Amino acid sequence: MKLATFNINGIKARIEALSDWLKAAEPDVVGLQEIKSVDEGFPREHFEGMGYHVETHGQKGFNGVAILSKLPLEDVTRGLPGDPDDEQARWIEATVVGARAIRFASLYLPNGNPAPGPKYDYKLSWMDRMRERAAALLTTEDPVVLAGDYNVIPQPIDAAKPEAWVTDALFLPESRAAFRRILNLGYAEAFRLRDQGSGHYSFWDFQAGAWQRNNGIRIDHLLLSAQAADLLQAAAIDKAVRGGEKPSDHVPVWIDLDA
Repeated sequence: MKLATFNINGIKARIEALSDWLKAAEPDVVGLQEIKSVDEGFPREHFEGMGYHVETHGQKGFNGVAILSKLPLEDVTRGLPGDPDDEQARWIEATVVGARAIRFASLYLPNGNPAPGPKYDYKLSWMDRMRERAAALLTTEDPVVLAGDYNVIPQPIDAAKPEAWVTDALFLPESRAAFRRILNLGYAEAFRLRDQGSGHYSFWDFQAGAWQRNNGIRIDHLLLSAQAADLLQAAAIDKAVRGGEKPSDHVPVWIDLDA
């Protein structure tokens, strides 16, 4: 089973780029972030016509997450538990019903800038709530995949110029520590299970020729429970997508599970 995460930076602006990648890569399940669309505005019929079940948790103008799946989806839930007043559409999860059921979440973790400030406080609070949800999911003992744009640079090797990010919310020690606390529950970061090297990125800013100079960062991750990690066959970043027509500033990251 091929599962992926892809921050598309606007479904309407990237529908052709996303469709081209889906045709070429043929993923079974994709978590999308920043769809920037209300649920009724998402081009559901287009992706259903490509053979995908579609579930969305949208929001007008910004945020928004979705799951596309060639396999049936059950027990779909929307919104990260822990704060009933949080109206930002950043979390959707569902059970992918294949040969083996997998609990899959698509998440868009807050950016947090400027830091310090209320946006950074919200980021850290959101990560605390995510840790609680991630812990609860482990109690099911089913394979769990938490896929998305984490807006966290885990290590210096995950940035082409780490010195440029030392005061940024994506790289502050508190952000990285919060990320590690989620890992320490018993999750593994899929890409690093397969590749420990430097120079691998999933985001290049649209500004200042970042793509042309390969000035990127790796912030899109798939975290696996132990049961999912045991099934891992491959993990990779589809870097070439960034050089396509009207690309997102992110590229897909995918894994292959023996499921």
